[in-house]
Amino acid sequence: MVAMVSAYFFVFLALFGMVASDPDHLQDLCVANKAAGIKVNGFPCKEEANATEADFFFSGLANPGVINNSVGSVVTGANVEKIPGLNTLGVSLARIDYEPGGLNPPHTHPRATEIIFVLDGELDVGFITTSNKLISKSVKKGDIFVFPKGLVHFQKNNGEKPASVIAGFNSQLPGTQSIAATLFTSTPPVPNNVLTKAFQIGTKEVDKIKNKLAPKKS
Repeated sequence: MVAMVSAYFFVFLALFGMVASDPDHLQDLCVANKAAGIKVNGFPCKEEANATEADFFFSGLANPGVINNSVGSVVTGANVEKIPGLNTLGVSLARIDYEPGGLNPPHTHPRATEIIFVLDGELDVGFITTSNKLISKSVKKGDIFVFPKGLVHFQKNNGEKPASVIAGFNSQLPGTQSIAATLFTSTPPVPNNVLTKAFQIGTKEVDKIKNKLAPKKS
């Protein structure tokens, strides 16, 4: 099983290296200097002489993430924010874990196509095209599914056991916009009259949804 997962990782990286969404890099490496305070399309590079193996290593996907939310899933990213050496390389990974009945709610990645490999369990997955067509499938351990760049998509664990996937992206930082959270918990908030008109519901319903989706105060 380990050998098969490793093989798929190499396929992910090879494919995304050939069709990277991010701009091509112009040097061997550009380890992100996140402390520079300079805003660029990506991160400025730290001096190559100061790069170390730690800039290219992350062990955070080895174990399931801790799920502590109402939707029953958690995403653990392995992007440039966790691996500075990914800066300018145009690839990243994530691990998504789902409890039974757990959902990764409808969302988009504005900067990347996503490809998932199912590590364990069974999921119902799908995306919606710009012509409003739902393309969906039930996937199980060992299966692969692709979500095109920018399209709304989701994953739902309808099984009785936990599930998990590894996701590959052709961007060092694909970005995520959860549809419900984006519309109902933005700062400043989307005006109620926009939401009531768009969803054909009343102000009380809008306020109820906002209260349910509001981040929990620690």
